[in-house]
Amino acid sequence: MSDQVSFGYKDVDASEKTALVGEVFSNVAAKYDIMNDAMSGGMHRLWKDRFVRRVKPQPGEAILDMAGGTGDIAFRMAARGADVTVSDINQEMLDVGIERAMERGIDGLVWSRQNAEELGFSSRTFDAYTIAFGIRNVTHIDRALAEAHRVLKHGGRFYCLEFSTTEWPGFKDVYDLYSHRLMPKLGKLIAGDEDSYRYLAESIRRFPRMPEFEGMIRAAGFARTKVEPILGGAVAIHSGWKL
Repeated sequence: MSDQVSFGYKDVDASEKTALVGEVFSNVAAKYDIMNDAMSGGMHRLWKDRFVRRVKPQPGEAILDMAGGTGDIAFRMAARGADVTVSDINQEMLDVGIERAMERGIDGLVWSRQNAEELGFSSRTFDAYTIAFGIRNVTHIDRALAEAHRVLKHGGRFYCLEFSTTEWPGFKDVYDLYSHRLMPKLGKLIAGDEDSYRYLAESIRRFPRMPEFEGMIRAAGFARTKVEPILGGAVAIHSGWKL
């Protein structure tokens, strides 16, 4: 039997998902940051600030920011003196990030097209691995987590910022309505792409709940795992250490 994985609410052959997700992000790359502001009311900036405070990047540390696309997390970590490698499987997203870095006069970042499931870096290379709003789009999450563990040095830390399922009963209903009804319409209005944003909303619902994902992080070899819910779990910061 073929390996079936989720693509939004559909199940597709695993060999097809990477290309399908790639098409989504190629479609949304140019308007990605504008849409993030529109969809979150600007709150994604606060979530990313909080995320980077948890990572605690230090001057001279080697950090891999996977699915780093447009550079939002990398810019924040570089401002604290870290040596950041920005990786993404999608070249269009990287191109947007490179252009934004040039506009801001941010030098010193390394930009590298990479598949999270098959990283081209040597083992024990990085002090920290970050991934923000990207791991739910990976075809095989367990392989991406295993690769994150492999490329980290002993004592290295893993941090993931991702949408999840809120546990606040009243807010959950409102959030579900917004995700499935309004998010695709915003995508059509602002980015001219309803289908891609429908997929992004659906992919959140198919992503493992917080305890399950924490279990996957532990299964990849990480210790001292932790989950920090935001908005009752609508967004969560997951972390773990390679010990």
